[in-house]
Amino acid sequence: MSLAYKIMESPVGKLKLVAGEKALVAILWEKDSPRRVRLSELVANDRHPVLVETERQLGEYFSGKRKRFSIALDMRGTRFQKDVWEALLAIPFGETRSYGRLAKQLGNPRATRAVGAANGKNPVSIIVPCHRVIGSSGKLTGFAGGLDVKARLLSFERQRGGWDISHGGGLDRDRKAVIEH
Repeated sequence: MSLAYKIMESPVGKLKLVAGEKALVAILWEKDSPRRVRLSELVANDRHPVLVETERQLGEYFSGKRKRFSIALDMRGTRFQKDVWEALLAIPFGETRSYGRLAKQLGNPRATRAVGAANGKNPVSIIVPCHRVIGSSGKLTGFAGGLDVKARLLSFERQRGGWDISHGGGLDRDRKAVIEH
C-alpha cells in the first residue's frame, strides 16, 4: 500500500509530511537520509486530509499558537522504539530531558545509548519532540534535522513557553543554545 506525501515550507526548511489512510506516518527533513525512516512507495497528494491537518497544526506551532498536537499517528518501529517515542510525547513544550533520564523513566537506566538510537529513528519529528532530548551535560547532541535546527526549535520554544532550565536546558550561561560537536 502506498503512502501519501506533501511538501510543506516551514521556518526550519522544507518538511515532507507522509501519511497512511488515517494517520501521520512521518515528517522528514529536506536532507533526511532515506535509510533513517524506511517507507513504502510515496505518492504526492496535497489534499490528503491528514496531511492538510498536519500542515495546519505545524503552521500554528511555528506561529506560536500551538504547544500540543492532536494528529493521529501511525509510528512504525520496534516495541522499544515505540516506548521511547511515547516518552518523548510526554516531554512538555519548552522543557528538555536527557537520554539518561528517559532511560531511567523507561525502567532501564543502562539503556541510554539505545534510547539515543531510538530517538534518532523517530519518524515524526517536531510532533514527537525528539528535539527536546539533550546530552547529560546539557549540550545538544544528534538530530536528523541538524543541530542548528535543533537549537532553533529549542530557542523558539524557550521564547514562547517558559524554558525550564532545571533539566539541563541545552543553554550556556548567556542563555544561548549550546551545540556539542
